[in-house]
Amino acid sequence: MTRNYRKEYDDYHASDKQKKRRAARNKARKQMEKSGRVRKGDGKEVDHKDYNPENNSRENVRVVDKRTNRRRQP
Repeated sequence: MTRNYRKEYDDYHASDKQKKRRAARNKARKQMEKSGRVRKGDGKEVDHKDYNPENNSRENVRVVDKRTNRRRQP
């Protein structure tokens, strides 16, 4: 059975909820870049401690290695 990427995009990635969550993640990354804590290509990611990408408060956002962030599970 092959994956239907178009259907996946339409059903999940293109939903309004996911668009807002993606925009919030991008905003958090941009804020960290602006403050100088991360740079493009540095292998770092912005992690939301409470797993809520829409909560971009200073206390909830931190910079971690890509490996650390990908291993973390809710």
